[in-house]
Amino acid sequence: MQNLSSVGPWQQLSSVGPWLQVEGFLLSGGWSLVALVCFLLLYIMVLVANGSIALVIALDRALHTPMYLLYVQLTLNDIMLNTVIVPQVLMDLLRPPTHRVMHLSACILQAFLMHFSGMASYSILMTMAFDRYVAICNPLRYNTIMSGRMIVTLTVLAWGWALLLASILFGSTLQLSRCRSVISGMYCSNASLFKLSCENIFLQNILGLFVTVVLFGSSICVMLFTYLRITVVCVRNQSSKLNKKALQTCSTHLLVYLLLMLSTVVVVGLQRVQGLVEERKVFAMLKDLVPGALNPIIYGLQSKEVRRYLLSCRGSRTHTQ
Repeated sequence: MQNLSSVGPWQQLSSVGPWLQVEGFLLSGGWSLVALVCFLLLYIMVLVANGSIALVIALDRALHTPMYLLYVQLTLNDIMLNTVIVPQVLMDLLRPPTHRVMHLSACILQAFLMHFSGMASYSILMTMAFDRYVAICNPLRYNTIMSGRMIVTLTVLAWGWALLLASILFGSTLQLSRCRSVISGMYCSNASLFKLSCENIFLQNILGLFVTVVLFGSSICVMLFTYLRITVVCVRNQSSKLNKKALQTCSTHLLVYLLLMLSTVVVVGLQRVQGLVEERKVFAMLKDLVPGALNPIIYGLQSKEVRRYLLSCRGSRTHTQ
């Protein structure tokens, strides 16, 4: 028999076999159909709403500003995050439990992309907070500070930070041997992967907690710093025009961040509740679908530029008819 210590991490993880059984939803009667329809409608809403906003920003040169160039990354990330998860869950709802299988490599890829995209949501919102800070606190130097080079730097930092944290998370998981083949939950995650091992997973739990604290802690610190500075500037200047601008530009960003944070906290809190197994799965799905569907609506309704472009398109279409 081959010694596990003499083979690489990938072979260790694959020692039981390449196929995994995915637990998925265990719903009875017509509830599977209800869940399928609800999740499908929300997913379509995510694709249409985020895709429309991204298309508007791409087509309207007036929207090629730092704020929208940063925000469009959030819309594309929402599409990626939900596309990594939702189609597979929808297909599993149509299959009997015994036919819900996934290849190990596909499971690892899904888990990595899911965590990477989820972390990118926070890091992108952090770069958007910096943009709002410069716009309110240094309006005369805004165009100088938020140059094309700065946008590229913020983009690299946002996605690089998410990639680094996801790599730390999965680096230790891929070192584990595997003795189980059942994925608990609806899709693959880092936790479901290291639970396939019979080894001591204390290090993986500590790393998971460390990454979570670093991600949440860094985002909260950036939000507190930027919004406290914005509040101080508004109070000192006592300008109704400045206060109105700050309220319009910052309220949408803060609302999107709080929605993301609240959905994460609710799911984490429900994991500590005994029972409610299927309910936890539903909330785990809604955690990404609901913010992904609401974010473009929140920004679209608040943005005069987006509304102006949509109205101009509607007006030109009516004129041609």
